[in-house]
Amino acid sequence: MKKVIFTAAILIACLSFKSANAQLHISLGVNISNQPEWGPTGYDHADYYYMPDIGVYYDVPAHVYVYQSNNVWVRRSSLPDQYRNYDLYHGYKVVVNEQRPWRHDADFRNRYAVYRGRHDQEVIRDSHDDKYREHWHDNGRHNGENKHDDNGNGHGHGHGNGHGNGHDRGGHGDGN
Repeated sequence: MKKVIFTAAILIACLSFKSANAQLHISLGVNISNQPEWGPTGYDHADYYYMPDIGVYYDVPAHVYVYQSNNVWVRRSSLPDQYRNYDLYHGYKVVVNEQRPWRHDADFRNRYAVYRGRHDQEVIRDSHDDKYREHWHDNGRHNGENKHDDNGNGHGHGHGNGHGNGHDRGGHGDGN
């Protein structure tokens, strides 16, 4: 009887693991079509870009920037005024695949400080790879054509223990 119970427990554990694995696969699916033309090449999936030059995050699926304004994290459709002329096509972007990475902003600032001032990253617009044919076009939200969208945008607070690593095309986290 113990062997039957033990075998049943193992079978249930395996099925649970397979189900969790399937959910993970779905959440990490391809989202190339959501990535802007100024996004870095080489990533089939990106939740956020972190821009070390200006300390701003870009939410790829929502197409909004996340940055601090008056010590509060805000989500806006454009960069803050002081970065309105920032060149998104030539600034380095780190892909971060975790929820609300700004909760670990000090860690990201330190970890990716070596990428400040780098301008050698290929962007989707300049790639000849067919997988980027259907990328998202940002309709002029880059070089100085920023319009603030202050309606209904929230901000995030919180603490967590997830850490992402965009440089190696990975990134993981378990913070909420």
